[in-house]
Parts: sequence; C-alpha cells; structure tokens
Amino acid sequence: MKITKVEAMYLRLPAVKEQCDSGQDALIVRVETDAGITGLGEVDSAPMAVKGVIEGPYSHTITCGLGHLAVGEDPFATEKIWHKMYTANVYSGRRGIAIHAMSGIDMALWDIKGKALGMPVWKLLGGGFHSRIRCYASSLFGATPEATGELARRFRGRGFDAVKFGWHPMGQDERTDLALVREARRGLGDDADLMIDAGLVWDAKTALQRANAFAEQRIFWLEEPLRADDYEGYRKLSEAASVRIAAGEEESNRLSYLELMDRGRIDVVQVDLTRCGGFTEGMKIAALAQDRGLPVANHGFTTYINVMAALHWLNSIPNALICEFVAEEETNLREQITRQRVRARDGWLDIPQEPGLGIDLDEDAIRRYRVA
Repeated sequence: MKITKVEAMYLRLPAVKEQCDSGQDALIVRVETDAGITGLGEVDSAPMAVKGVIEGPYSHTITCGLGHLAVGEDPFATEKIWHKMYTANVYSGRRGIAIHAMSGIDMALWDIKGKALGMPVWKLLGGGFHSRIRCYASSLFGATPEATGELARRFRGRGFDAVKFGWHPMGQDERTDLALVREARRGLGDDADLMIDAGLVWDAKTALQRANAFAEQRIFWLEEPLRADDYEGYRKLSEAASVRIAAGEEESNRLSYLELMDRGRIDVVQVDLTRCGGFTEGMKIAALAQDRGLPVANHGFTTYINVMAALHWLNSIPNALICEFVAEEETNLREQITRQRVRARDGWLDIPQEPGLGIDLDEDAIRRYRVA
C-alpha cells in the first residue's frame, strides 16, 4: 500500500466571532492510498499557513511541502515518515506550524493503519488501560461572573463532575478574576472539580497571588497563567503555588515539552495531538512525562476528530489523568462536519472500538463549509 494524495481542507463558518473559540473553523487532513483506504487527521493552528506547509511544492532539501514527502510512502512507516518530514523541514519547521502540520498527517496515517488491520488506533499503540475515561466540560467563561455561575450549574445538571472555564474576561482586574472563580464554584457546588484556564494573562508574581486566592475555591488546576515562553516564571510559580499548574498546548514537540517539564516544573502536562506531532510524537511526550512522575491530559477545543484521537491516545498511556471535552452549546463546525457525534455520559467518555480513529466526515457538510 502506498500514499497517493495528501489533502488539507480548510472549513469555516460563514460568520466567525473574534473570541478564543477554535470551533469556528477547522483544518482537516485527508490522506489517500492506492488501496482505497483513506485516513483523517486534524490540525489546530493557523489553517491557511498549515495548508501551505502541507500542499506546498518542493523548495529544497531542508524546506519541502509535507504532502510531497509523504506521497509514495508506505502509510505503515509512521516513524520513518515522521522523521522524513522533520528532517526535510529543519530550516523552516523545527517548531510551530510545520510540526502542527505534521500532526495532521501522522494522525491520518494511524487512521489508515487501523482501518487496514481492522483495529482501533489505541490497540495498535499497545493500549487498553481503560474502557471509558473521565472527562471535564470545557467552556469559555461567561461574559460576567454571574453568567459563569449559571453555565456551571448547567454543566453540573448535564452530569459533569469536572468543569473548566477559561479566557476572557479573566485577567482584566483582580476583583473580576476572583468573582469569576467564586461564582464558578458556587454554580458547580462543593462536590465537583473546577479547573481554571487563565489564558496567558499574568506575570509570575500576579499568577502566584491569583493561585493562592483561587486555592480558597479548591480549584483542581490553574492552566496557562503565563506567556508560553516564560519557563522560569513557570518554575517560580510551580514551586511556590499550592494548586496544580497545568500547561502545554502551546508546545509543539517533545523538545519543547522538556523545557516546560524540566525548566518550568509544571504539574500537569497538556498535549494536543493536532499540534505536537500526532500520535507518533504524542506517545514519546507521554513517556517523558511518565518518567518524571507527571500526569498528562489532552488539549482539544476543535472537532470530534481531535476528541477521538485523544481518547485513543489517553487509552494507550499509563499516566492519563482526564480528557478535555468541549461542552459549548452554540452551533459550530464540531456538530456538523463528522457523521459521528461524541457524547459524554455522566461525565465519562467511552473508548472508541471501531477500526482506525472511528470517525468519518459528512461530505455534504464538507462541501458546505469548505473554503476554496
């Protein structure tokens, strides 16, 4: 079996709000083979930049379109193809966009392997730790503290016993920050876990003050309070704070995760398979975290392709903590572009059992939302 085509499809809602909601557009990767087996992947990044990295032509030996590199290869050779893509882009892509783009291709290759063998990806990865995994409802903050409390009550009513709120209006001022977390806890009740995603808004001193204040509301973790490159700030914060510090979604391969773990000293390692290099690199990152006694959780605020990939991955590693599950109720691409829709039951997600990723595109929706 050989790869015959690598396609990057940009999907977008007709109207996109200027807010931190990556469910409004999507970059889907489709890899075709001469055996008629097609694999799907996803990239959560700058969509058109990723499309260029994947579909761009050969330039020279250390900057080359990823699709060009993959065509003609055996899709089972995931480690070889990953290394080929990385080494052929060392000039332009050792971090960031090119690694993101590689993630989508790698994910699609594992989907192909699973379909060809009639096995779910987690079984190919040697997994089987869970039959289901606990998830948390992931949401943006409400526009006000009171609206946030109402959202928390709604998620609790849907059976979630863990909820995360993040981003705006967190970081405007101390009074608002404290009120957001207080009302979130009030709405959620005392018997559920509350995660807070600050959204990269503070310096280390301010983050420590907030972490200590939020500890009164018994938050489960404080996520990404500092700018992504402030590893020394993360070290100071992690060593001084009583609450867990979580981060990782901005990192793009195992070398940058080592910076976050060994220099930043974080407590929970968050990995997005659509950014970190796919399953091939995600397994290595999880192993590095396990060696350091650190739990990992996925990051995912995009489509159900990302969710399904995360479930396979979390079922394949011994240090999986919990699964992020977007619980926003507004209409977005997530509910429309795949034939399968993932649903939580009493705060748990079932591990997929179908071959490959176990998810298929709705081709009518793809045509409707695809940007030429």
